[in-house]
Amino acid sequence: MIGCSGAGKSTLARGIAERLGLPIIHLDAHYWKPGWVPGDMDDWIARQEQLFAGDTWVADGNFHSTLPYRCSRADTVVFLDFPRRTCLRGVFGRLLRQYGQVRSDMPAGCPERFDWAFTRWVWNFRRDARPRVLDVLRDYEARGGRVITLLGRRDVADFLRDLPS
Repeated sequence: MIGCSGAGKSTLARGIAERLGLPIIHLDAHYWKPGWVPGDMDDWIARQEQLFAGDTWVADGNFHSTLPYRCSRADTVVFLDFPRRTCLRGVFGRLLRQYGQVRSDMPAGCPERFDWAFTRWVWNFRRDARPRVLDVLRDYEARGGRVITLLGRRDVADFLRDLPS
């Protein structure tokens, strides 16, 4: 699961994992250290090799620098290609509901908080990050990978409804 923050990657990943009976990997939970300290990139790459060693899993998160590696291990990538307003609503709604709390898909010591830099990242996702994601996904599809692009909340609901159980 990839896409802008606030799109609902973690929620959809939980739904897919539950429906298909697969283990789930929340990338944020393995990357961030308490206090929102970023992990070391070399350690992060090695950690992903461990996380994705199995044959079946559902993962959510961005981390564009390691997206090609994750794609190489996946048979399907779901891209939540949502409008900016939908993602911002998701981020601010989550902030209002969970401010100061640590979400289940995050590590201890990383409570929900407001952050201008993060808000700017969400605002600029379509301009800055989306083109790089699309490049990786085009390469992935050219090598035989399957990409499912969902454009909004209704697409997500339909996708989950149509998954086999």
